[in-house]
Amino acid sequence: MARKKKPLPLLEKILITDVAAEGKALAKVDGLAVFVPYVVPGDVVDLQIRRKKHSYAEAEAVHIHEYAEERAEPFCPHYGVCGGCKWQILPYEAQLRYKQKQVMDHLARIGKIELPACSPILGSKKTREYRNKLEFGFSNKKWLTLEQVKSGEVFTQMNALGFHIPGAFDKILDIDECHLMSEINNRIRNDLRAYAIDRGLEFYDLRANRGLMRNIMLRTASTGEIMLLVQFCITNDEEQRAALDVMKHLHETFPEITSLLYVNNTKCNDTIGDLDVVTYAGTDFIYESMEGLRFKVGPKSFYQTNSEQAYELYKVTRDFAGLTGGELVYDLYTGTGTIAN
Repeated sequence: MARKKKPLPLLEKILITDVAAEGKALAKVDGLAVFVPYVVPGDVVDLQIRRKKHSYAEAEAVHIHEYAEERAEPFCPHYGVCGGCKWQILPYEAQLRYKQKQVMDHLARIGKIELPACSPILGSKKTREYRNKLEFGFSNKKWLTLEQVKSGEVFTQMNALGFHIPGAFDKILDIDECHLMSEINNRIRNDLRAYAIDRGLEFYDLRANRGLMRNIMLRTASTGEIMLLVQFCITNDEEQRAALDVMKHLHETFPEITSLLYVNNTKCNDTIGDLDVVTYAGTDFIYESMEGLRFKVGPKSFYQTNSEQAYELYKVTRDFAGLTGGELVYDLYTGTGTIAN
């Protein structure tokens, strides 16, 4: 007969003392490191241990007794569910401070490196709508939030377009509003979801590897150009016609898209490196501009997702290198090669 597992403990009134990796915070309980998401240093909380190892534990904050003074109100309606932007509850200046502390601690404590005096992190001027690329997945298995489950409502429409839920690879959280990219991402995503549902198009089933509507990728550039790549899973002529109708709708509804592309992916993963991308309208690339230079960015290109901050990073690199203009510079493993240019 199998032994019953001992219930994991509830720890009461625990002070969160630091930040840790992967957007989690840290508490120390009788010498044990406890990692907790969605709290900040200074919070006093009750912790339900969810996983316990010899040297550490993972826990969930089930009640907050005291909120830290250094706290911010999350601005995203999907905060705490989609898995992204985990430090929205911490002011940006504090985020930078803790990030720098983490890096220096890893180098000194783990790497045993003697560090010189370090300059502060160069923060981003924009903390919202700074990304130039986002991907959203379709799924016929919509993730229901705790509030939706508790509502008692019967959900018959389970199609979703948004982000994969951490730890539930085949489920998607329907995203209505995302602040990571300019507003165009919300307009295109929400319109396409409504169009697909209205016409009864099949959303992708990851486990069965079936369903016409699979994925979209959006790219924007400082030049104002916009790329949209729609990933379909087409297995017959009827689905091919439906896919072309989708592209026609997008072309007519969003004339500002300068590169409208699609790809047929019937593989068991979303990678498109080995697939042929079809240009439906416009060009098969967009131009990004940086310090008088133009970079051609395609659907398979690697380009820093925060263009403005990438430029700030490159300026620091250039200053540190002390280049005079006559050197031969190799720019390896950097995608479009923005540094050497």
